[in-house]
Amino acid sequence: MATSKDDIKQAYPLPVYNYKVNIDKDTIAFSEVSGLNIAYEKITYKESSTESGKASPRVFNMPSQPTQTTLTLKKGLVPSKSQAALYDWINSIAINQVIKKDIVISLCDESGGARVTWTVFNAFPTKLDAPAFSASSNEVAIESMELMADGITINYNV
Repeated sequence: MATSKDDIKQAYPLPVYNYKVNIDKDTIAFSEVSGLNIAYEKITYKESSTESGKASPRVFNMPSQPTQTTLTLKKGLVPSKSQAALYDWINSIAINQVIKKDIVISLCDESGGARVTWTVFNAFPTKLDAPAFSASSNEVAIESMELMADGITINYNV
């Protein structure tokens, strides 16, 4: 059975290394993005019934409120304007201003077209970790930023 190039594009999963991150209008290169999840808390209801003359407890689980979205972005430390922009963003909280931004993470195909897009709404930084320093290591200096957000939507660009 012959398989065309278009059939393969539709049937095989996308690799995770080809993505881009936009914070507001700026595209910033990150080495890792994690925390893109949608989850709900659960409520357990317990009820006892005496239908057959015997007490028989029944348990129901139902979804409740959405859990907090915590996003982690990691990138190599490079002296640049975009690097300073992340520091300025978290530093603005110290002067009692919260600047919330939308973040768009796009998983791309081999031609660079966005196939799946996660939009994170009203994100703000909560933590900025400097890289760990070691004189006996030659690894890249990676900094990490944690963000909280109001929610996430997913768009599948088929």
